[in-house]
Amino acid sequence: MARVVVNVMPKAEILDPQGQAVVRALGRTGVSGVSDVRQGKRFELEVDSTVTAEDLERIASTLLANTVIEDYRVVTEVAE
Repeated sequence: MARVVVNVMPKAEILDPQGQAVVRALGRTGVSGVSDVRQGKRFELEVDSTVTAEDLERIASTLLANTVIEDYRVVTEVAE
């Protein structure tokens, strides 16, 4: 078994209201120096050897990410 992580983030040109809320909250808590926050999603999939890289790309692009407004990255990790 392998663990695959798919990180999904809003595209740079897409407004991220959740990230902006975090930036404002940081200011209220006295933390300075953070100028931008982008909030995304992380998916962890446990897959066996029958799942190909092409399968993972298809899963990420059609099910996990809305590619109109989000970018994604598939990362394979070593099983522990």
